[in-house]
Amino acid sequence: MTHKIAILGASGYTGAELVRLIATHPNLEIVALSAERKAGQELGAVFPHLRHLDMPALVKIDEIDFSGVDLCFCALPHKTSQEVINRLPKTLKIVDLSADFRLRDPEAYAQWYGNPHAAVDIQTEAVYGLTEFYRDEIARARLVAGTGCNAATGQFLLRPLISADAIDLDNIILDLKCAVSGAGRSLKENLLHAELSEGYHGYAVGGTHRHLGEFDQEFSKLAGRDVRIQFTPHLLPANRGILATCYVSGDARTIYEVMTKAYADEPFVEVLPFGETPSTHHVRGSNFVHIGIVADRIPGKVILIAALDNLTKGSSGQALQNANLMLGEDETSGLMLAPLFP
Repeated sequence: MTHKIAILGASGYTGAELVRLIATHPNLEIVALSAERKAGQELGAVFPHLRHLDMPALVKIDEIDFSGVDLCFCALPHKTSQEVINRLPKTLKIVDLSADFRLRDPEAYAQWYGNPHAAVDIQTEAVYGLTEFYRDEIARARLVAGTGCNAATGQFLLRPLISADAIDLDNIILDLKCAVSGAGRSLKENLLHAELSEGYHGYAVGGTHRHLGEFDQEFSKLAGRDVRIQFTPHLLPANRGILATCYVSGDARTIYEVMTKAYADEPFVEVLPFGETPSTHHVRGSNFVHIGIVADRIPGKVILIAALDNLTKGSSGQALQNANLMLGEDETSGLMLAPLFP
């Protein structure tokens, strides 16, 4: 059975990544692509690397006939997504890549994103889209909220350990580096080559990064108590990739056993041999996550490192993984591409 797919926001990086992945899927067909400012253009003119694909031309959202669409990916900006999704047919399956439905509490959303939620009635319907931990709920869902790429990386490191009570919950430090594509495709002065290259810097320092809302929500739910981590993101002068280094207190061998058991049957999560560490080079362009666990020289201290591609596993690959479940497809369909190296 072929499922008809629409992608809203196809002129952004995550939209292009969705097209690249879905083009290899045996049972999905893209029938509509939207891009408000680039409506009327061919996809190959906007993204020449996709010129070889036979894709519909870009149109405005209001021009799409959703009656023949089985599932819609929304790769739209925050705030815009909730307004658009609120107007879509209530029977349409949706995977949202924005932040608009990630937080279950409308007050928490307003706190972290600076405006009240415009679609509270469907916000409560959304399932959090971290596939490995919400698989059953996602398979039954109509609306799935993709995670933040930074939030996904940190959760791959910490969720199994919080569930197993294997670390000190009051002493967690997450230091994360993210490539510049995580900031989107719009023109911003601080993302100009001359401003960004040959250095990197921390941002949202001191607990102001919006993905902390996801960490607070998910870790506190798992622990049954408030869990607040220290988190500092850094912007890398690279196109793709996230490398997260987490410092925790616990027994290194116990932590390694918990992690290997938790991910033993996961097709996309690879726990490296004890003491080895991952590189963004080894997951680039793929839906894989590599995790390393190292005992620190200080007894009782452990270093966890995760690498993933922010555009694939951190966003569009995760979205396709969720869509596969929602449509009854094999979870790995369209996603077993090997990483690009070097």
